[in-house]
Amino acid sequence: MIDQGLATPEELQRCLDLARGGEGPGGRGGGGGGGGLAAEGGSAGGLGQPSVAELLVANEYITRRQLERLREAAEAERSGQQIPGYKLVGVLGAGAMAKVYKAKQLSLDRMVAIKVLPRKFTQSPQFIERFYAEGRAAAQLNHPNIVQAFDVGKAGEYHYFVMEYVEGRTVHDDIVARKRFNDLDAVDIVIQTAEALVHAHEKGLIHRDVKPKNVMITTQGVVKLADMGLARAISDKEAAEAEAGKAFGTPYYISPEQIRGEVKIGPPADIYSLGATLYHMVTGAVPFDGKSPSDVMHKHLKAELVPPDQANPKVSPRVAEVIEMMMAKDPRKRYQSCRDLIGDLKAVRRGQDPPMAHRDLGGLDLASLAKAEAAAPAQIAENKAVALDKGVNIYLFVSVLVLAVIAVVMHVVRSI
Repeated sequence: MIDQGLATPEELQRCLDLARGGEGPGGRGGGGGGGGLAAEGGSAGGLGQPSVAELLVANEYITRRQLERLREAAEAERSGQQIPGYKLVGVLGAGAMAKVYKAKQLSLDRMVAIKVLPRKFTQSPQFIERFYAEGRAAAQLNHPNIVQAFDVGKAGEYHYFVMEYVEGRTVHDDIVARKRFNDLDAVDIVIQTAEALVHAHEKGLIHRDVKPKNVMITTQGVVKLADMGLARAISDKEAAEAEAGKAFGTPYYISPEQIRGEVKIGPPADIYSLGATLYHMVTGAVPFDGKSPSDVMHKHLKAELVPPDQANPKVSPRVAEVIEMMMAKDPRKRYQSCRDLIGDLKAVRRGQDPPMAHRDLGGLDLASLAKAEAAAPAQIAENKAVALDKGVNIYLFVSVLVLAVIAVVMHVVRSI
């Protein structure tokens, strides 16, 4: 606390004296514990005596938020000290149900990331099982575009999950910095993410939470898909039925079938979420926004997607076509595999039309349709000209025929 500049040694000493029941040198609150200070909370030394931490807040040396961060750091240090073979270095981030720390693996002299389940969740079998399920899912995967799992276990009262340390940033970091990706950069990142999903899907796993925060980019430009916390085996019917009717995922990027809590969730669900991520990358906005998560999810189900090249005219029609196919409401109208998606994205990268996304109704090529529509006025004029020519020819034929008949009749009359 003193090292961080939150309080001076004198301020800390005064609170220590007050906690012991002494008046302390000068300062606010008077002697004997400082009047109303004891009302701040539980005792530290004697009955009704506030703790040093509470006195620091009461005297406005630190804020409650700073106190909470100090407690979290202390807990992190304790957890790091209790995990054998690892030395905690610092905090990398925190999620909904875990915190991630940077640590050094002593045996191999390398940096790793350690995800630790907070103590408040350690009394819940459901949270513990989900935590270990992530470790089991990640352990099945070994791919250059997936954050590698190393170890999972329990040390003392702490459950931990050791994984590859990725030095770099996330796509979310770039979006927060108001970066709008150009087409080629975005396509390259999504191709690598899709390669990771190919591996996961072929191993029988669906990620179910593909989003910018889970797409990491190393300092060498290699994409790493992270966080298998919601991953589930495609063939796990028991888990699917247990989760029926529940929406698992992040509202801005969740697929319609996940929102409905459908039992059969497959690769197209991940493709939809990746499409929503790509949409956000190239337009600078989420596909659907709203006042609440439920409002956003309702739009995923019912609202028409604003075309990416309309949301940002700099987006090429080819990239827009791919995104629209990725984000089709009906899973059957999306890419059915990430391999198909990668094929289209690589075509776009080569400056070609995406073969699958470029097809529309019954396999009709959109370019051919556009050409047909453009040629329609000329075709109509040509048809009219042909029709006119045919009409003139028929008129001439009939006229000649009538004249011939008249000539025959007159010849007969003269003969009589």
